[in-house]
Amino acid sequence: VTQSGQEVTAIVTENFCSGQTSVCAMARAAGADVIPVDIGVARDVSGKGLRIHKIAYGTQDITKGPAMTREQAADAILYGMQLVKDLKEEGYRLIATGEMGIGNTTTSSAILSVLLDRPVVEMTGRGAGLSSEGLKRKISAIETAIQINQPDPQDALDVLHKVGGLDIAGLVGVFLGGARENIPIVIDGVISAAAAMTAKKLCPSAADYWIAAHVSKEPAGKIVLDALEKRPMLTCDMCLGEGTGAVAAFPILDIANAVYSEMSTFSDIEMEAYQPLV
Repeated sequence: VTQSGQEVTAIVTENFCSGQTSVCAMARAAGADVIPVDIGVARDVSGKGLRIHKIAYGTQDITKGPAMTREQAADAILYGMQLVKDLKEEGYRLIATGEMGIGNTTTSSAILSVLLDRPVVEMTGRGAGLSSEGLKRKISAIETAIQINQPDPQDALDVLHKVGGLDIAGLVGVFLGGARENIPIVIDGVISAAAAMTAKKLCPSAADYWIAAHVSKEPAGKIVLDALEKRPMLTCDMCLGEGTGAVAAFPILDIANAVYSEMSTFSDIEMEAYQPLV
């Protein structure tokens, strides 16, 4: 279902720690910090600043059974919530979601197909760059996973543990934690949005704390944002992941905040306020 092996997840995870990835360069430009977390990389990884909460060494093959146990999915969610609490105590006031996981557009499409009751073929794209034959295999794998696991669309945790991934489960916790801790969370692309959709099914009111950064190039990108009732700030056909789309929106949020905080009002300059014309 992907042109790369899972070993790439481990390599890029360590590159986050050394500041060598795309999102690291973007974060430096935006004045943001990258906080890498190993929640389920398939081998041991290390690096400066890496937070480790390894629930398992990768998830299982969803074409043969559940990705993880229900307890493991819950563990990941609770960790994501705790992470937001920890970051708030460290002084952070805005958090962007991002992920690195080879094959995780497959799990995202599986989750969204079930939760939104949409055909797999409609919700599945080429990810990091599959061939047409590869895309057919990916669609077939997702359809098989849903048929074998029979995830219950009325039970978001059931869907998550059967056809999701530990990265997505951790992000579900980040979205829920944002609401609990009164911290706005910026949604990245389709994988983060799949986590957000799962979190909304668990706690609908939590969505009030989320901001959509951009609409992903993946076919499910616009569909899931519409379902979340979120309007993206950017449309750039981005499909990299890592949180790059979310970080790209940070300067826009800074500018918006500056205008809101610093611009004079009509009353300040003794000018009559504009009225909408009919």
